[in-house]
Formats: sequence, C-alpha cells, structure tokens
Amino acid sequence: MSASASLRVVPVASKADLGQFIRVPATLLGDDPNWISPLLLERTLHLGAKTNPWFEHAHQQGWLAYRGDKIVGRISAQVDDLYLERYGDATGFFGMLDAEDNQETYDALIAAAEQWLREKGIKRVRGPLSLSINDEVGLLVDGFDTPPVFMMGHAKPYYGARIEQAGYTKAKDMLAYMIAPDFPVPKVMNRLLAKFMPRIKVRPLDTKRYNEELTVLRDIFNDAWSDNWGFVPFTEAEFKDLGTSLKLLVASDLIQIAEVDGVPAAFIVALPNVNEVIKRFNGKLAPFNWVKLLWGLKKRFPKSSRVPLMGVRRSFHNTPLGPGLAFLVIDAVRHHLVARGVKQVELSWILEDNDGMRNIIEQIGGHDYKRYRVYERTIA
Repeated sequence: MSASASLRVVPVASKADLGQFIRVPATLLGDDPNWISPLLLERTLHLGAKTNPWFEHAHQQGWLAYRGDKIVGRISAQVDDLYLERYGDATGFFGMLDAEDNQETYDALIAAAEQWLREKGIKRVRGPLSLSINDEVGLLVDGFDTPPVFMMGHAKPYYGARIEQAGYTKAKDMLAYMIAPDFPVPKVMNRLLAKFMPRIKVRPLDTKRYNEELTVLRDIFNDAWSDNWGFVPFTEAEFKDLGTSLKLLVASDLIQIAEVDGVPAAFIVALPNVNEVIKRFNGKLAPFNWVKLLWGLKKRFPKSSRVPLMGVRRSFHNTPLGPGLAFLVIDAVRHHLVARGVKQVELSWILEDNDGMRNIIEQIGGHDYKRYRVYERTIA
C-alpha cells in the first residue's frame, strides 16, 4: 500500500472493530524478533466494559487508522473520573498507540484522541497509559534489544520520535531494573535490620484467608503509593479482579507480607514471566495452549520473573525501617524464585526520581535496562 493512499481514522464501534484494534500490534511489530504477542483473550477482557472494573469509574474510546483498505494504526483515549476527583487538573490520557512510520498517521490518530478528550473538558493529555496508571504505563524509549516481560510494553524506536513531532514532551520516565535473585546481602543492610528484627515477621500470603489477604495488600498498596506521581488508588472491585489473576498465576510463597509488631506493613508480588511460555502462541489460547501454559507455570517454571507490585506503608517512609522492610520482602521472595530456578527478576516500573528505591535495588546488584516514557501536551 502506497504511503500516498488516502488516510482515514474511524472510531472503534463494534465487536469486529475491537478485534481489529487488538490485532494491530501483530501487524506493526510482528517482524520484530523481540516482540511477544499478548494473549488476545486477555486483551479482549481488558478492553471490555463488562469484564474490566476500571470502566466503573472511567471512559475510553478507540480509533483505527486506515490507509486505503489497510489498517495502519490505532489509538485509545481515556478519562478517569477517580483521577479527576483526586487531582482536579483536567487531565485525560491516550494509550495503545501503534502506527506505521508515517507522521501523517500519528498526527491523525492523536488529533482524533485529543478532539474526543477536548469535548469532555480535558485540557492536558498524558500517555501512553493502557488503560491506567495501574496497567501498562509509558512508551519504551530505551531497551529495544530484549523482549518485554509479562504485562510490559514493547515498541519500535520511531514511536517516540513521532509522538514528539506531534507536539508531546516528556512528563516522566520510568525504569525497569533487572537483577539476579541470588545476590549477596549487603553488610549495611544486615547492620540496619539487626535492631529491628525482633519486631518484624515476614510471611507468605495465607491462601485460607485469601479475600482478607487481598484487602491487606490493597490497603498497603494504596497507602504506600498515595504520594507517587499520577497515583490513582485501586478500587475494591479492581483489586478483586487482579486477585483472580494472581490466584491463577502466582503461588502463595511468591507473595510475601512483612508485619511490624503484628501489623502488615509491606508486601511484594513476584509473577512468573508468562511471556516465556506464550511467545510461540501468537496471542491464541487454544485448548492445547492452555495445557502448555499451565505446564510452563507449574512444571517448568520460567527462568525469569517480574515484580509488578510492592509497597511499604507511608508511616515507614523516610525512616530507617523503611528501606529495611523493602529489602526484607525482596529477600523473602527471591529465595523462592531461586528454588524454582529463576535466573533474572525484573523490578518494574520504578520512577526515575525514586532515589530511595533505586538505591536499594542498585545496592543488591540491579541495573536499569529499559526506560519507559510518559508524554504530555496541553490542548486547551
């Protein structure tokens, strides 16, 4: 298809359109050896108003770009009522932006998203978020030479340049760190924790009280992250939905909770890197692939893992015990990963200006190997 063929951008308005929208990355990234297709079923559930509780407090619209009869791009736009209630700054979001290497296509897709957001009173646009700050965040701008781990995005190098040419500038960068789980414990950490250990207990999630434990994790997370840039709390329904996925994918010893004086104070969740198993599925979860997935997670645990959720209560921030609690939950979960043969663990994402967490990770041998960027632009 010639780049001079007529371009049109149309809204996603039907189930068939949604199916096309979900498949756009396969067309644009399929020739990239490091790209791994997400499961199409999971993406369908993620974008379904009846299956994703995020839609209880947010609105989303998607568009497809056609050049002639060929689909050459997509974008989504989101308005999150919880975000607006918290910040009141008339900010909306774009996400799921994938397009051919053509500025006209990027400009047209972004213009469609901005117009929809403008009609809803939005004056500043940030992205990509797909769909929220608690999902896939940011555009990959460094680290294209390795595949993404589970629930992390991938892109081609031209994406960022095209977004910037459309008038967007950096709002914030997030980092993904990689670390070998068999790291030696820093002596300074042992000295720091020595006087606190009689007060601290680290334990795995109690599956017999699963719903109660989910409440504990949500409470710690929403408290721990409440001062972070762009934070929007998990609702009860959202965390319950997340808990369903965790129950399927994560063994109880890969969720560790630290208690101080008997009160839950910190936690960590380590996911198996499902992408190692599904990379040959091409997004399809046929019955035989279900067997392969379960076998890969239960019998042949992936060689890599990801920590997507971790938090220490705010009352311990800026205290000597704060970094100690963060280290203790990392230390607890990494022994179980080593026992399963895991060689690499990704900690993501970490705000570029979160010096405290970055210092802890780097002290135990972690190195940042991918960078994700959130852009923004004023449209009023």
